[in-house]
Amino acid sequence: MDLKQFEADNSGSFRLASRIPDVCRTEDCCLGVDEAGRGPVLGPMVYGICFCPVSKKEELKDLKVADSKTLNEAERENLFQKLDEAQSYVGWALQILSPNMISTSMLQRTKYNLNALSHDTAIGLIQYALDSGVQLKEVYVDTVGPAEKYEEKLSQRFPGIQVTVRPKADSLFPVVSAASICAKVARDRVVKGWNFAEDLGEMDADYGSGYPNDPKTKEWLLKYLDPVFGYPQFVRFSWSTAQTLMDSKAVPVHW
Repeated sequence: MDLKQFEADNSGSFRLASRIPDVCRTEDCCLGVDEAGRGPVLGPMVYGICFCPVSKKEELKDLKVADSKTLNEAERENLFQKLDEAQSYVGWALQILSPNMISTSMLQRTKYNLNALSHDTAIGLIQYALDSGVQLKEVYVDTVGPAEKYEEKLSQRFPGIQVTVRPKADSLFPVVSAASICAKVARDRVVKGWNFAEDLGEMDADYGSGYPNDPKTKEWLLKYLDPVFGYPQFVRFSWSTAQTLMDSKAVPVHW
């Protein structure tokens, strides 16, 4: 997983993908979709897909993939290594959405909320697999918003493919669990190696979980809030936690 290109410019959106296994271009395939980092106020959101031939579902299951949230970092890294070593029949792709890209999308004049951004990113990754020649017949997705509506939307967008959208799909379908692991490993690596464009001096990397209700995260947000320029691009400034702190601590600007 080579993240150098994103690390060189972490202000936008970046796609990263494995080699497409030859067998995925000749056999009917299943594909799972999941994300990592939807809720945090810090760092990117990463969408992942993983795909393999329908005939290899049991082999994927035998790799013991599980919902990434139930695994520690070392276990996730180990399972990602196993997925990468199974490249003769397993493929994956990721879309990394930077905090800056998420916030500017959500605050643009024509509102573009996180659900719409999530749906469009998932659709883009499924289309990428199809454009790459993957013979998709089954797609499994961890829901964002009402599952039935999302399933109908994807079924209309991809006729001829059996689409299943479920809450907690990452604990129900191994191919979604695999996508979840790919996304979470990528997010962990990006967050750990984040290249701050801003000069923050001796930067304190102890920002907790990155979730808005984490006291360590709130403390970090307060520490690195510039009263004039706001937050570094590591922060999703559209999140209410960040906006509340800016409203109370930053200098008012009159246009």
